[in-house]
Amino acid sequence: MNKTRLVVAGVALAALTTLGAGTAAYAHHAFAAEFDADAPVLLKGKVVTVEWVNPHTWIHINVPDTDGKGKEKKGTIFNWAIEGGTPNTLLRTGITRNSLKINTEVVVRGYQSKDALCDTHPKTKKKTCKANGRDVTFPNGCKLFVGSSGTGAPRDGSDGSEGGKADACATAAPT
Repeated sequence: MNKTRLVVAGVALAALTTLGAGTAAYAHHAFAAEFDADAPVLLKGKVVTVEWVNPHTWIHINVPDTDGKGKEKKGTIFNWAIEGGTPNTLLRTGITRNSLKINTEVVVRGYQSKDALCDTHPKTKKKTCKANGRDVTFPNGCKLFVGSSGTGAPRDGSDGSEGGKADACATAAPT
């Protein structure tokens, strides 16, 4: 009787562990699950806010006069939510909580979300688009990697994944 209970308890524990692992894997997605490697974006705008949270940081910038794909369209401002790597990843490249100051004009290179939709917030009427960030260029020309290695994003050497060093201007980022 005790042996049967032990076996049942073991099976139940294994099932719960498997279920929990599946939930964690779903919560932390790979690049290919949400972003399109064939839809690069180049965004220029002012930093609105930065979310320094796990599992990914988020940089929000206002990009004037563009449509959802970054093409010119007069009179429209889009808020782009740019997903970056973990806070630890950004710290290793030289970006701190204070590096991305509100109203700093930056250029972000990245990839559009697969749905390519820019949702309109019901209350504020602001349009928000989503992208995965590759790198951020500051007004002083300093370019820093903001992505996360190993997520499935296209490799281009900007993350040091192809034998390159971490960006030489990391220590020159605005503070």
